[in-house]
Amino acid sequence: MTRQRNHAPSSLQRRLVARAGLALGLAAGLCPLAGAQERYPSRPIEMIVPWGPGGGADVLGRIVGRWLETDLKTPVPVSNLAGASGMIGLGRLAQLPADGHALAVLTGDSLMMAASPAPTFRIAETTALAVLVRQPSGLFLPPGGRYKSWDDVVKALQAKPGSVTVAITGPNTADDLTVRYLASRGLSLVGVPYTKPGERYAAVVGGHVDLLYEQAGDLRGFLDAGQLKPILFFAEQRLAAPFADVPVSRELGYEILLPQVRALLVRSGTDTQRLQALSRSIERFVASPEYRQFIEQQLALPDSFLPLARAQPFLQSELEVSRKLLATYGVK
Repeated sequence: MTRQRNHAPSSLQRRLVARAGLALGLAAGLCPLAGAQERYPSRPIEMIVPWGPGGGADVLGRIVGRWLETDLKTPVPVSNLAGASGMIGLGRLAQLPADGHALAVLTGDSLMMAASPAPTFRIAETTALAVLVRQPSGLFLPPGGRYKSWDDVVKALQAKPGSVTVAITGPNTADDLTVRYLASRGLSLVGVPYTKPGERYAAVVGGHVDLLYEQAGDLRGFLDAGQLKPILFFAEQRLAAPFADVPVSRELGYEILLPQVRALLVRSGTDTQRLQALSRSIERFVASPEYRQFIEQQLALPDSFLPLARAQPFLQSELEVSRKLLATYGVK
């Protein structure tokens, strides 16, 4: 008689199977967590605008924020952290984790501050995702003021140095260096600093200062309403209509330009995949009608946009120019 073999698993086999099942269960439970950690963005992306509401940096931060909200499907709240020519807001970005969940708008004024000998914020602490705006700066005044043209201002300063005031953003900014450069040419304007854009605009429209250093695009509403007009642009050549009759610095022999630049920054050290995700979204924004309309509204250069690969070298080049100007004309 043939004895049938017992195929029931031994106690050792049962323990091994149980352990294997437990291990598989744990692995299955951990997989969703690992996937969640890799998902980007996993929470709101903070858009830091280092200036007060109403200026060009604020407008740019909000329009880009709205785009990213739709394109990346995550909230993008805007934080206005004004002060120290943008250093307070940029300093906050430098303190946050390098995880792509915080961006900041850099302006030419802040770039100038970063070029100072002992800056509180360093460009090397960030990576430029893109340069989105490049536009010439200028001097503006109310049509009903005591001066009507740049020639009027020159005559007044030649007759009485320091008799003309101009609203600027703060010391050692592009505004301030331009004022100091003009003083070296015998035209001693008095710079009056205002941290918030709205305060600068109200000061000149209200007659508290004579001139305003700004970019035409930031003043579009005032220009269209006839409350302000440009009398001088700091540019290589004359602008197109409606400003073709406004003189530019180069034709008058002033060797200073300092165009306004607005770029989008993220913390340096941010993961490459997250950088690319943000960069691709920004490139889609630049190809959109919203961006083209914004550039036209801002009276910015049509080729303002510089992508991720070109943005950082461009800012570094501008930083070196700013350092040389600060060494010559800056407050020591």
